[in-house]
Amino acid sequence: MRKTMLAAAALMLTASSAFAQSSVIVTDPAQTGSTVVLPGEVRTYVMEQNTPSVVYDGDITVGATLPDTVEVHPVPDADGYAYTVINQRRVIVEPQTHRIIQVLE
Repeated sequence: MRKTMLAAAALMLTASSAFAQSSVIVTDPAQTGSTVVLPGEVRTYVMEQNTPSVVYDGDITVGATLPDTVEVHPVPDADGYAYTVINQRRVIVEPQTHRIIQVLE
């Protein structure tokens, strides 16, 4: 019985570690306090792209909305995610609203 419980606990720890590596949890305290689970593949894709940076004078914070004049690029196979590079910072946004979901450091 004890071996079974230890095996179950080890399995749960392994599963939670795998989830943590493949997803990023983003909290949006500035707007609603909501939490977004960002798939790790989205972050990886955005970090690997060679996209030129644009200059922008506005706020680059989670919850801020970028103007329509800022070009965003869709993330393939990830509906609901787009990105841009502003002032040398990679930013993940909602494609329809241009609302910033995460600023990658």
